[in-house]
Amino acid sequence: MGLFSSLLGRKSIDEYAKEAAGIADARIIDVRTEEEYRQGHIPKSLWIPLEEVSQIKAKITNQDTPLYLYCYSGARSAAAAAQFRRMGYTQVINMGGIMSWHGEIEIGGNK
Repeated sequence: MGLFSSLLGRKSIDEYAKEAAGIADARIIDVRTEEEYRQGHIPKSLWIPLEEVSQIKAKITNQDTPLYLYCYSGARSAAAAAQFRRMGYTQVINMGGIMSWHGEIEIGGNK
């Protein structure tokens, strides 16, 4: 866990990813740009850029699905989390930024 995360009593992106992996229907969502996503993302993450968060309704219809969001630093994923909550999604977690990620990175891919 990073220094700031531990000071704030917050889990790290690594801990959130491990938590998500233990939940059968949980989805990890990358809200960065396509270029950022292609340069490296958490394996098996779903790409929905912040500008297109309304796409979530077509991709994940069950609004009780646990959603774990991340971006580069955590700011865009916080904004996306707020939008998903306004759309009625009930289990939305801002994992923070991939810049703190210590796990495997997948290169390439798209939607």
